[in-house]
Amino acid sequence: MRAGGCLCGGIRYVVRGPLRDVLVCHCVECRRWTGRAWAATAARSTDLELPANETLAWVESPHSALGASRGFCRRCGTSLFWRAPGSEQISLAAGTLDDPSALRVAAHIWVEQAVPWDPPPAGLPTHPRGYPPEAPPLAWR
Repeated sequence: MRAGGCLCGGIRYVVRGPLRDVLVCHCVECRRWTGRAWAATAARSTDLELPANETLAWVESPHSALGASRGFCRRCGTSLFWRAPGSEQISLAAGTLDDPSALRVAAHIWVEQAVPWDPPPAGLPTHPRGYPPEAPPLAWR
């Protein structure tokens, strides 16, 4: 079991299953959502326990080709989640986990939109757009 939450503590979540390796997304939407590239792990939707309270809010991701929405805390504004309709998983901000130290970065995506002051580090796979289907499967730990 892993737990995490927002800055003010108004939202706490629990993951009762494995987490996917981290993808760091450099797309414009993620950058605007977090202020820089977004490091996201994922959980199976059935393994993620979200709070049923009014501090968790969802907004449509305006330019998402998948029709995704993003979840955040209404009180402190912490960017927490990303989900696409019909997906069996939900992405969550890796840094919002209480202990994210066991996570591993698998790749950087949407690097064609990366800004010069936040480039992907050398030595990790990069992809101009999303994670391609022909790339190695992402590990779940």
